[in-house]
Amino acid sequence: MLSIEDNNLLTQTGPDTPMGDLFRRFWLPVALSREVGTFDKGPTKVNVLGEKLIAFRNKDLSIGLVDSMCPHRLANLYWGRNEGDGLRCVYHGWKFDKDGNCLEQPAESEQTCFKEHVKLRAYPAREAAGVIWAYMGPEDKQPAFPEFEFALVPEDHTYSSKRLQLCNWLQNLEGELDTAHVQQLHAHEVVEGSMIALAPRYEIKDTGFGMLMIAKREGQDGTAHEGKINWRMTPYIMPAGTLIPQTPDRPQHLTFAVPVDDTNMLGFTVSWRANRPMDDADMKRFEEDDILHLRVDPKTFLPLANIHNDYLIDRASQATETMTGIAGLRMQDVAVQEDMGGPIAQRHREKLGSTDLAIVMMRRKLLSTLKAMQNGEEPSHPSDSAAFKCRSVFAEESATKTWQEVFLAAQPEGSVISLDA
Repeated sequence: MLSIEDNNLLTQTGPDTPMGDLFRRFWLPVALSREVGTFDKGPTKVNVLGEKLIAFRNKDLSIGLVDSMCPHRLANLYWGRNEGDGLRCVYHGWKFDKDGNCLEQPAESEQTCFKEHVKLRAYPAREAAGVIWAYMGPEDKQPAFPEFEFALVPEDHTYSSKRLQLCNWLQNLEGELDTAHVQQLHAHEVVEGSMIALAPRYEIKDTGFGMLMIAKREGQDGTAHEGKINWRMTPYIMPAGTLIPQTPDRPQHLTFAVPVDDTNMLGFTVSWRANRPMDDADMKRFEEDDILHLRVDPKTFLPLANIHNDYLIDRASQATETMTGIAGLRMQDVAVQEDMGGPIAQRHREKLGSTDLAIVMMRRKLLSTLKAMQNGEEPSHPSDSAAFKCRSVFAEESATKTWQEVFLAAQPEGSVISLDA
């Protein structure tokens, strides 16, 4: 369990909070590229980490991400006019470029040079895999963009989505790291007699990207799995990302929890194939099955099945076919994460067991990093951009192989991951 004080420390992410400061040291997904569209589409609202921002695209295709309030009279720049090289406030016509520089003040005298003393808060932004990523921290601490594998492959090798989730960000991250729930919550997906139905043993290793969560299931004597080990290795990408373990024939998937505020979050999922474009079967799985990517309202990004309609639960299916009666693995996860005694779980009331090791270690990692930052020590992970070029592992291998051999064999060419950073 966590103390009330430590729970508050981890779950509060607004400006000038310790966890908010940690999030702001990393490049974060904040919107989908298709939300912003072409420059003449107009600005797009982006609400993250307790800040109300506006994203817009210039004619040169670059992205601007700026404060939603014009510094003149605080009018909302969402109503602003995108002129291709900057955003003009409709109230008094002040115009700003993507870096926050004031370009024009129609009613002010040029002789005063007033515009040179006005700055709109702006954040660096770039696109990768159909997602807009932003760095919202101190300018002098800005790291290189992480070398995610999906940022290095053609765009048709990728697919990205986002959803609004009605709970604190930490509940989602903990669910992604919780391997033990698979054979219960998603029991209908577990093949009878498969190794995934066995109780795992865990190891946790520090890495340059964060931590590696290793679940080990040993084949039983007298079965087809004798002499084999099932490895399920989940990279925890600081501060709020995970790579979902996948077999080699499936795409890789990064899921990332980004706080909107302390009681709502955006869940981004980026899927990619290293060696070929997505095919029709991939797209059908992504767009129709609610397994990894959810069907959502195109304006609000709230899933079509949600807490307001009981996630479309089918009690007959629950009685005879599935554990939950809720269709789709991702939707099942959302249902339990959003309803844990409120949008912010009261972790001081938990009774944790041995299968919760990954969650305990992740919390310790975050708390130790936060407290080091409060003492003036910057986190090392953002600056280790090469370490983010990694993959998850879901494989059955000979028991003679070590987890290190299995993990490293699955990594992309050129990977330079340190397993004991």
